[in-house]
Formats: sequence, C-alpha cells, structure tokens
Amino acid sequence: MFKMNILPQLKTFSSQEWVNVVLDNFDEFLQDHADGERKVAANSMGLIAKYPNKVEMIPDLTQNAIEELVHFKMVYKVMLERGIQLRHSIPKDEYAVAMIKKAHSGRIERFLDRLLIVSISEVRGKERFGAIEDALEDPKLKALYRKIRIDEEKHGSVFVDLALLYFDREQVKKRIKYWEQVEDEIFRSLPLRPHLH
Repeated sequence: MFKMNILPQLKTFSSQEWVNVVLDNFDEFLQDHADGERKVAANSMGLIAKYPNKVEMIPDLTQNAIEELVHFKMVYKVMLERGIQLRHSIPKDEYAVAMIKKAHSGRIERFLDRLLIVSISEVRGKERFGAIEDALEDPKLKALYRKIRIDEEKHGSVFVDLALLYFDREQVKKRIKYWEQVEDEIFRSLPLRPHLH
C-alpha cells in the first residue's frame, strides 16, 4: 500500500512521573497492557464485522488483529512468569471512551473517525512503550517493549492508509488535525496511573 506520510503527531508526551508510576506498579501495568492488546485485536475484527463490504481493508485488519494477539501472547508469558493473573473483566478504557464520544455519528463519517482514533491511539502507544523501554533495566523486558513499540508505529500508519483508501486526502488530513487536538486534551485530562492510556 502506498504510504502518504500523514501520520498523526502527538502534542504532549509522557512525563517522567507517569513512567515512575508504571515502574512502581509494573504488575498492574502488565494487566492493563494485556487487556489492551485483547481489545485492539477485537476492534480490528469488529471493523470487519461492521463494514464487511469494505473488502480492501480486510487483509490489513486481519493482520493487525493477529499481531495484536501475538503481543498479548508475549505479555501474558511475562505475566505467567511473574505469577500475575488476567483480570476477570476488562475495565473500560477512559481514554478510548472519551475519544469515541468526540467521533461523528453519521455512518460514513464515523467510519473515518474510527480508523483515525485507532491510528492516533497506536501513535500514543508507540510513544508510551518507548518511554517504558527506555526506563526498563531488564534486558528481556526491554526487548519485548522494543518489539511492541516498532509494531505500534507500523499499526498507526496502517489505519491512516486504510482511511486514504476510502476518503479524500485533504479530508483525512483535516480530520487528523482534529484528532491531534482532541487526543491531546483527553491525554492531559487523565490522572497518572499505571495504564497505557
């Protein structure tokens, strides 16, 4: 797929205080991370279920879901080694819920927004995984988060590329600018906690 290089850009970056909270509560961070990987894999498959006529995107969404499940498997392996259980229920992601509330309600416009919400969320994930990778001392964990960080960067561009299959480039660019602002406001409003978002 031809890359148009209009990946969303973050306006605010993770603080050292957030990194410290994660390192001090790493078991909880792993639980949240595992939950997140399950949710994003399900989201990719949910887009296929909701828009089955958009056949061009099915291979990329399927591959994305597979890669997110691989991430889940990797994180869960670390959890098993540390004696950490998965949570019985996955709590709502305040970041994702707040983003969805800012999306268009029309079917076509909401489709574009859903793609771009995933894209900027993946960009945020890449930034946060990079901050954790830099702070970790355990070489195995550093390698894990390096691998995931690299994949997140690719995933962010995949969803922009999918948007460009179905929408005009200028429309996509304009909506990316909107989501950059919204994401920043939501990101800065959230409390410090050992969660990805």
